[in-house]
Amino acid sequence: MDIEQFGRLIDRARGRAGDAADVDGVAEQATAILSAYEPRQIIAAQQILWDLMSASYRAPLWAAAYLVNGGCSDDGFDYFRGWLIAQGRTVFEQVMADADRLADLPAVHAAAAGGDALEGEQILSIAWDAYETATGMELPSDAFTVDCPELDPSWDFDFDDHDRIAPRLPRIAALCSD
Repeated sequence: MDIEQFGRLIDRARGRAGDAADVDGVAEQATAILSAYEPRQIIAAQQILWDLMSASYRAPLWAAAYLVNGGCSDDGFDYFRGWLIAQGRTVFEQVMADADRLADLPAVHAAAAGGDALEGEQILSIAWDAYETATGMELPSDAFTVDCPELDPSWDFDFDDHDRIAPRLPRIAALCSD
């Protein structure tokens, strides 16, 4: 399992979910697909998932998630990044290049308008669940590493401070202030 295969796995799960906006359905399908893989590939998928979580542990994304979700705790940021991973590799990479690109996504518009939080907690457990289904055992906790980088200190301010956030994330700030 590599990043390309993981991306195809998520795309397949999105297609099989019936409604790609149903993140829990995507997680369920991803788990079902992944459970047919060899255990070592499932473990590799878990590492890729956490590599993506680490890569997305960025202050601009956290600020955007805070605005979109009307607040964002540590766990909330994990769940938001799970939601982002469930959107597929292309969307993930676009948003990693520029967190303000979240404003391009219809789901973000709907969440901002309806006050709904974008969360994908179930995505975070697809490999755990698939491994247990495939082997009857729990995924070994030492089979992967989680290494989140330090957050950019220039973003260490209250994300409710519109005067500071709007120049950095203008489209998300405008979308979420309406």
